[in-house]
Amino acid sequence: MKILVCISHVPDTTSKINFTDNDTKFDTNGVQYVINPYDEFSLTRAMWFKEKQGASVTVVNVGGASTEPTLRKALAIGADDAIRVNAEPTDGFMVAKELAEVVKNGGYDLVLAGKESADYNGQMVPGMLASLVDFNFVNACVGVEVDGSNVTLDREIDGGEEKVSSTLPMVVAGQKGIVEEKDLRIPNMRGIMMARKKPLSVVEPTDVAASTSTQNFEKPAEKGAVKLVDTVDELIDLLHNEAKAI
Repeated sequence: MKILVCISHVPDTTSKINFTDNDTKFDTNGVQYVINPYDEFSLTRAMWFKEKQGASVTVVNVGGASTEPTLRKALAIGADDAIRVNAEPTDGFMVAKELAEVVKNGGYDLVLAGKESADYNGQMVPGMLASLVDFNFVNACVGVEVDGSNVTLDREIDGGEEKVSSTLPMVVAGQKGIVEEKDLRIPNMRGIMMARKKPLSVVEPTDVAASTSTQNFEKPAEKGAVKLVDTVDELIDLLHNEAKAI
């Protein structure tokens, strides 16, 4: 089984976010980048398939040369090889189109990705990718098992979980639950050294125009001051007359 894991290069969630050029561009100064957490869950599940079923695992990213340390970390975790599409990601459709070319040319059976990236939270790339390559698709996956060409999946729905069955080839968008946080892997020194020798190929992008553009960014409003009250009556009065919550 050939597995492709889609990796997003995203700011660490502890980073302080700022914008430049009249709030039209993200300020990268001092920002630490990591593997998108949802993608890391899916990568960890791919490693399980590699170890238990002998699958091969390739990781792919659409981005400039600055994303290569993130791909090298995925290689250190255990992926066999990496592909970087040499293009700055402009919107979800452009990324999906570039990933689709990689899937078509690679003969992959299973494509794993996070349900969304932690920076833009679009939840669009995996579904569009599945449509572009005509693969079966399951979103918000919290469990996946493969037996030959048959796939059994658990996905999160409102109020519970749903068990579905499908067949390869397919795209699976995972989240926490597809593996647990305790199962995530930290690269060891041996893995880091081996990652330096693993192939990381760079492919040129297709001529895909962005279908959307960013106008500006805006930070959430700062929280107001906290008021402390001594009695329930005072709290009810504030909720009724000031907050207008009741």
